[in-house]
Amino acid sequence: MFFPEGRVRVFLHGRPVDMRKSFTGLIALTQQSLAQDPLSGHLFVFVNRRGDYLKVLYWDRSGFCLWCKRLERGRFISDWRRRQDQELDVTGLRLLLEGIEPARRRLRYAREGEKRTAIW
Repeated sequence: MFFPEGRVRVFLHGRPVDMRKSFTGLIALTQQSLAQDPLSGHLFVFVNRRGDYLKVLYWDRSGFCLWCKRLERGRFISDWRRRQDQELDVTGLRLLLEGIEPARRRLRYAREGEKRTAIW
């Protein structure tokens, strides 16, 4: 089973990726699109256009590892128009791996004069 540590940073590539890419192609995307060092030990997540196939690239001190998952039902990413490169925490990655798309929290308040409540 794949369980990253709590201190590891996770970067999600915000555009669909051709899943025929392997180590070399994903390393290039990490450097060019995400502007990150692939040897840093962080996790780099890439998802296909349909949103049902995911690859995680990471360096484990002796070489690159590529971890893949395909959902039988559902999608990792439901709408690419709302997606951009972002950093997730480990909990966000675990939700994504379960097929639950992590939502960004948005704080909304009631109109002026009404009782102000935060809605998550």
